[in-house]
Amino acid sequence: MMKAVRFHETGGAEVLRYEGVEVPEPGAGEVRVQVAGSAFNPADGGMRGGFLPIPVTLPHVPGYDVSGTVDALGDGVDGLTVGQAVVGFLPMTADGSAAQYVIAPADALVAAPTRIPLADAAGLPSVGLTASQALFEAGGLQAGQRVLINGAGGPVGGYAVQLAKRAGAYVVATASPRSEQAVKAAGADEVIDHTTTPVLDAVTEPVDVLLNLAPIDAEGFAALATRVRDGGVVVSTTPRVQTPGDEARGVRAATVYVHPDADVLAGLVALVDSGDLRVEIARRVPLSELPALHEQADAGQVHGKVVVVPPAV
Repeated sequence: MMKAVRFHETGGAEVLRYEGVEVPEPGAGEVRVQVAGSAFNPADGGMRGGFLPIPVTLPHVPGYDVSGTVDALGDGVDGLTVGQAVVGFLPMTADGSAAQYVIAPADALVAAPTRIPLADAAGLPSVGLTASQALFEAGGLQAGQRVLINGAGGPVGGYAVQLAKRAGAYVVATASPRSEQAVKAAGADEVIDHTTTPVLDAVTEPVDVLLNLAPIDAEGFAALATRVRDGGVVVSTTPRVQTPGDEARGVRAATVYVHPDADVLAGLVALVDSGDLRVEIARRVPLSELPALHEQADAGQVHGKVVVVPPAV
């Protein structure tokens, strides 16, 4: 048996149960990972609440970011060894990492960074991939371009600022006073305090790429998109509001849904190990406290990336 957090029905944080569960067995092409860290993501709350259209089988173990050590190999797995430290972005429909063990597709895992504690590495995969895919796959960001990152104070924003700066872009970022210093430290060239300054007034020169990571209404988003140059790109990770383009000006719109990409994740790990990418963890909580963490998140009290740590096996 192992300890896990599961929900047997959708609803508020109270549906989460910390309980004993059978240790899962890896199938062909899968490995079992002994979990060191499981990152909390806002989507975990959406899936638990039943208002994200991601089909899960109940009872469900949340947590789609994992770091840990390979514990057992399924048939046909090569390239990974028992005892190896790994990190990965797990399929969101499968049982996740809020447990002592989790089953992962072998091709979703890469060697974990060695420069940071293994548990903290769980804070990298989905948000790092989101930032990279938004900037480079969707946005086509290149050296010498200007990028406006709206909502740079959150976990994805921290990676987006670092990656854009490292790619040679000029980074304009919006942040609240609480996260302003962190966004500056990540490398932003300009930081706009959106609580005191209208962003439209502060962005005086056109940008090549607008990356929206913040809750925004359609009217505000359309206004922000006017700051993108002709032929530029508007990229968003917030699917509830349609991403605005402008055909007349050749401004393309792209909405990003993060997808697994082991090669890109391995590249992010390499940047962590070379000191070129910082993994910021706000706090670590024991697995038994995950229901309380969900309650805090529902109340808007979770800031920064939180890693959940299961008890030692």
